[in-house]
Parts: sequence; structure tokens; C-alpha cells
Amino acid sequence: MKTFRLQLRFLLPLALVLCATAYLSVPLMDRLTLRWFARDLDMRGALVANTLSDSVAEAMQEHKGRKLQALFDRAVQDERLVAIAWCTPEGVLQHGTKLFPKDMDCEKAKALAAARDPELQLESGAVHVSVHPITAETGPVGSLVLMHDLSFIERRSKDTRQYLIALIGGLGAVIALVTVIVAQLSWRGWVSGTRALLRGEGLVRPLAPPAPELEPLAAELRERMRDLQDDYRRAQGAELEWSPERLRSLLQTQLRGDQVIVVSNREPYIHEMRDAQVVVDRPASGLVTAVEPIMRACSGTWIAHGSGSADRQVVDRHDRVGLPPGQGDYQLRRIWLTPEQEQGYYYGFANEGLWPLCHVAHVRPVFRATDWERYVEVNQLFADAVVAEARSEDPVVLVQDYHFALLPAMVRKRLPRATILMFWHIPWPNPESFGICPWRDQILEGMLGSTIVGFHTRFHGKNFIETVDRHLEARIEHEHSTVTYGGRPTLVESYPISIEWPTPEETRTWPSPSQCRAETCARLGIPQGHQLVVGVDRFDYTKGILERLNAIERLMEKYPAVRDRFTFVQVAAPTRAALDEYRAFRRRIEETAERINQRFPRAEGAVVRLLATHHGHEAVMRLYRAADVCMVTSLHDGMNLVCKEFVAARDDLRGVLVLSRFAGAAREMPEALIVNPYDVEEVADAVMVGLDMPGAEQRERMANLRSTVRENNVFRWAGRMLTDAARLRLRQRVSERVRRHRSAVDLPQPDGATGAVRNWPAGP
Repeated sequence: MKTFRLQLRFLLPLALVLCATAYLSVPLMDRLTLRWFARDLDMRGALVANTLSDSVAEAMQEHKGRKLQALFDRAVQDERLVAIAWCTPEGVLQHGTKLFPKDMDCEKAKALAAARDPELQLESGAVHVSVHPITAETGPVGSLVLMHDLSFIERRSKDTRQYLIALIGGLGAVIALVTVIVAQLSWRGWVSGTRALLRGEGLVRPLAPPAPELEPLAAELRERMRDLQDDYRRAQGAELEWSPERLRSLLQTQLRGDQVIVVSNREPYIHEMRDAQVVVDRPASGLVTAVEPIMRACSGTWIAHGSGSADRQVVDRHDRVGLPPGQGDYQLRRIWLTPEQEQGYYYGFANEGLWPLCHVAHVRPVFRATDWERYVEVNQLFADAVVAEARSEDPVVLVQDYHFALLPAMVRKRLPRATILMFWHIPWPNPESFGICPWRDQILEGMLGSTIVGFHTRFHGKNFIETVDRHLEARIEHEHSTVTYGGRPTLVESYPISIEWPTPEETRTWPSPSQCRAETCARLGIPQGHQLVVGVDRFDYTKGILERLNAIERLMEKYPAVRDRFTFVQVAAPTRAALDEYRAFRRRIEETAERINQRFPRAEGAVVRLLATHHGHEAVMRLYRAADVCMVTSLHDGMNLVCKEFVAARDDLRGVLVLSRFAGAAREMPEALIVNPYDVEEVADAVMVGLDMPGAEQRERMANLRSTVRENNVFRWAGRMLTDAARLRLRQRVSERVRRHRSAVDLPQPDGATGAVRNWPAGP
């Protein structure tokens, strides 16, 4: 009996709560139902107005309005339409049906229709008012005022209330019945449990170790999470435009407080001694443009080879100097190399060995044991500098290019928790070609010390994975582009590098294309009416300059009429003059250009103008803006930024790009004229197509190219790499916390005491 009374004490408040719920929910349901039906009536009114629009427009041509009145009378025969009226464009109410209110005008109808609850009370009952504009072929001709009957809503609301009350009553009865049964079956246990809770028992329990049977489920969940992350990245659509500000925001949100260290052979600023004064030069480098915003945003450290004549004079006792000059946003740590080290590491192994090996440009790579020793020695010097500059156990280290293939593993050995990103700026050959290198295994092992290895294209990344599969015992996950070697995973990903898109402030200062053309022709002695075909490269055998000259020669053979209306201008900046192969290549280019000019002499000047000097950014930009055709015919290239610089310079949407299919940029820029640089006929024909291309087609192609380069700019390149780094760092930290927790709960507890947490070895 006592239990029954206690149950009544519970059931009576429950019944009151259910009654109150029903009392409060019925008006709410009425309001919601009214709004739903009002929205449906508005949609129905729009449908009626669209249906009658053509008929109304025709009836308006009859001045007496009999046709319009007859049309409205037929329309209101619908059971839910009470009245219709016509408002002229001037706001005059005309041709209303019989039940349309006499005191209603167009302004009142529009105001009522715009209200939140457009309901009007008439003698026949409540109506819903809506106003719908009518447009004919000649433009707006007025609007229809529709009044819909709301009586059916009241009928449906009444039915809804009855169903709702019955549902709540039935639900209350079921809850009461279940409560009585449960209370009768477990009253004593429930009371005991309540008393235990009131005493504070059972609120805190020791954390039990994870059950072994749940391990497969946990592994499956981790795998599904990884798949979701991959799908999310692939599903990303058009992103917001990447800018220095967005890159800084990414660093501040996803890598807040993490130290960033950059390692490159080339330094961002060079101090030279000129006329007894220290002058600061900034090399024209895509790498510098890409990485310096990262340094400015995170106040990181850049480690590079100090090659300037005044570099030693401006550093402190730790070989550091604040950059940019006068601002000190980040630190540059300079490494000093002996002439023997520079010769063996840079000119020898890097540029006589790895460079021709990776470019497959039909120049035999040269591998010397002494060069390899210097390469290992210099990589160790830079790795020691990274460790010395690191302020924590897990810095973010960005390793740039083929000069430092061994450095990731060297840093990993001493900083196992570091996040190391290595970006390979040149192509990666197929496994057979790379197998030529005597130290291929050491290079692969060194690169696999990285957390991420980046390439310009997926094709180069695929070659790298196949090379690892061929020469090392490693686990390959092709679906996720992951290589696991020595128990450490390495993500192999493509990050196409690009340029910094010019700002509106910068483009406003540019001279017009016609002015650039006039100045270029005057400077080089070219007739003003000539079309200009340009090429901008370094004196390097991978750039296809010789093949380009052969194509120009074939163009004049095949199309004699074009000889006197175009000039080819080739800018070729000297590079690596200390190497015999480069000196011989330059002589061959100069001899070929001279031969072509002698074969096709012209009174107005030479056909080929070879400018074998360094050109600054401003001079190159003017040449781009003056050109009719830009030739980028690399025999093999990681990306080649010349084509993107040309596109960025052509804000007039003119000019044609002839692009080698063997340049990494060809995969992003299909609107260019894609050619095989070894096919002289194809290249010559493409240049002819470019010279004769109509302006409309040029604008269409250039607009698409500019959109691609602007969206995929250099800040997006850096941002994607850092986003992946932040994701992997987060995964690493979560994994470490899980390992520490598991090691703590798995330790045996001596004499019932709580054991200490063991130091779990951290992995990358």
C-alpha cells in the first residue's frame, strides 16, 4: 500500500505535466499550422498568378475590361479562392470580383500581404491576402490581389488538436503503465541506488583498461576516420583566394606557438660589398617568394648557405641576422662552406649528379665518391644547425629541394617528434633511371625521414613511391599515398608551386602593353610592326632552348611569308658557369642563333635576338607584356614558373602561350598550346597558330589561364602543405596521449598503489 501511494505521488505530477504540455502545445501547433498553410497559400497564389499571366495580358488589350472580369469570375469558382482584383502599375484597383471588400485598395492589400500574418476578417470568414506581380513581354503590366479562404485551416486544426490530445493522453498512459511495472519490479534496488547516489557512492570509478575485444572496433574506427579525412580533402571545392593574410591566419590558428624552420641552399637576402658599402640584394626566386610569408607570420628561422661577399659582416656571433632588413620579422642563420665543400656538394653531386639524373635530359650524370662525401658532410652541417636552432622537441622543419636529400633522416634521429616537410622542386625519374645513382638507398632512406615528401605533380610522386618499392623494404599504401619505412609513415603528396599573384596596386603602375612593345622594339632595334615571340630561361640544357631555336628555323622554312613580320627574343640568364657542360651548352646556343641569322638575313635586323644577361623582374615583366607569343619548351621540368609569370603579366587578356607537355605546369594549363618540344614540326606549327590566333580566342584562353594561376597561387601551395602538417601533428599528439594513457593503465600496480606513467617512445 505504501508503494502504491508513492507511485501515485509520482504519477499525479506526471499527469499534471502531460496536461500542461497538451494545454501549451495546442496553441503552438495552431500557430505553426497557420504559418505552414499561409506559406502554401502564397506558393499556390504564385502558381495561379503565373497560370493567369498570359490570359490577363491578353484581356488587358480589351479596353472595357469585360474579358478580364469574366476571367476573374471563372477563377474564383475554385473552392479556396474568395476574391480576385487587379491593380494597375499606377496602384489603382480595378476589376474586383463580387466578394472583394469595397474599402480595400492596392496600398492596403500590399501592406497586408507584406505583414507577417496576412489575415483579413470578412463577413464570410477569415481570408489570406497575397499580391503577385504580372509581367508580359513588354514589361510589368500590374499585379493580382488574391484572397484565399482560411476556413479549411480551422477544420484541419481542429482535427490536429484532437489527434494531438489523443496522442499525449495515450503516451501518458503508456508511460504510467511502464512506470508502475518498473517500480513494482525494482523498487528496492531503485531506492538503494538512489541512497547510494545521495551518499556520493558510485560517482567516481577507477578508469578500467580498454577491453581487448574492442581493439578491432577501435582500429576500424580509426581507419574510417582516416577515409573521411581523405574524402573531405578531395571534396573541397573552390576555395577562398589565398593571400599572405590568409596564410598568416592559418599559421596562427593551426600552428599556433609551433616553431617553423626553413632549410634551403639559397638565402632570401644576400649582402654584397659594392663601392665600400654593404648592399642588400633579394634573389629572384619562387622559393623565396613562397616561403618568406611563412617566416614573417611565425617569426621562424631560415637556415641557408651564406654566399654574399658581405654576409659575414652583418651576422651576430651566432651567425644570425634579422630579416627583412630593418624589420627583423624572422632570423636567417647562415652556414659557411669551404670552396671544397661547395664544389663537391653543390656543383658536384647536386648539379652534376642529381640534376641530370632527375631531369632525364640526355646528359649523363656524373657521380664521384668525393662529391658524395662532401654532400653528406654539408647535409650534416645543416642538420646540426636545425637541431641547434630548435626551441622544442617538435619544430616544423621545411626542407627545400634536392640539395638536402639526407637531412630529414639526420634531423629525425635527433628530433624524433619533429614534423619534417621535404619539397622536391625538380622531377623524380622512374625507378630504372634513379637506380643509376650509386647511393640511391641512402638518398631514399634520408628522404623517408620526412613526415611529408612533396612534389609538383602526382606523376612525380608516383615515380617516387615506385622507386621506394623497387629499392627498399617498405610498406606502401597506394590509396593514401603513404610509405611506411622503419616503422615511420611518410605521406607522399603533390603540391604544385606557383607565383605570387600581382596586387591591384602593383598592376596600376604597369605600363600598357603597347608602351612595353614600343620600348622593347626601340631598345632592341626591332621594327615597330613586328610580332614578338619571346622565351625567358636560364642557360640550362633542360629548358629546351636549342629545340626552340630549331623550331624557329623550321617555322621560317615552312612559312616563308612570316619571315619579315616577326622577331624571336630569347632571354638566357647565365648559370653554373663553373661546370663544363653548361659552358659548352651556352656556346652551342650562341652558334645556333648565329647560324639561323646568317641563313635568313634581313635588312631590318636579325631574326633571333639572344640576350645572354641577367634581367630583373621589371624588365622581364615588360617583355612579357610586349610579347605576342611566349615559348616555354622545357624538355623536363618540375613546374616552370615562366609560363605562370607570363599569364600574370597579361591583364589585357592577349598573348599566346606555347607550353611543353613535359613541364609540370602543363597539367594545370590546358588552354595553352601544348606541344612536344622534341617535335620540331609541331612546335613550329604551334608558333604559327599563335601568331595568327584571333583576338577573341586569345582573350578566352588567357582569361581561363589567369583564373587558374590566380586561384592556385604560391600562398595556396604553402597553405596546403602547412594544413597537412598541422593535421598530421594533431594526429601525432593524440596518438601520443593515447599511448601514454594505455601505458599507464597497463602497468602492474605494486601493493595496490598507482604506478607512474612510463615514458612512451614518441614516433613521427
